[in-house]
Amino acid sequence: MDAFFEILKYTLPAVLVIVVVWEMLNKFFKQQESRQRYLLYKENQKNVTPIRFTAYERLVLFLERITPDSLLVRTQSDSYTAIQLHAALLTVIRAEFEHNVAQQIYVSSEAWEVVKNAKESIVQLINACAAQVDPQGPSVDLAKVILATYEKSNAAPTMVAISFLKTELKTYFSA
Repeated sequence: MDAFFEILKYTLPAVLVIVVVWEMLNKFFKQQESRQRYLLYKENQKNVTPIRFTAYERLVLFLERITPDSLLVRTQSDSYTAIQLHAALLTVIRAEFEHNVAQQIYVSSEAWEVVKNAKESIVQLINACAAQVDPQGPSVDLAKVILATYEKSNAAPTMVAISFLKTELKTYFSA
């Protein structure tokens, strides 16, 4: 029995030292891993932040380009009938949207939804106005109705979306 206590007297402190060293090494390695993750995150932020800002810029530009006053200036032709102008406006909006669809990767889901909703609101506005005019009439009639209807709306969908994007972008500067 004395031999057992003698062995225990030497092995128990050794086991305790091993457990303590094990825990210290474990904690050290976890801290190092956490530090490495943080450094990688910071390095990625240096690369992603400019891309993210560019995405916000492009989405604001998209929204500005699909406002009816901007859209009509770029699209309208005196030779168009109302139905041709209607088709041309929708084609331009879809092309602009498709050109910027990849920007959703760099903005929040809420921001992307606001942009999509603004686009859909403009499409609905154009469709509703097209239903009010003679399809074979001059394109100027449709343009006038679109502009009048857009001016009457209290909260223009594109301006609401731009305001949302600006507000969201400001959060990157305050963080």
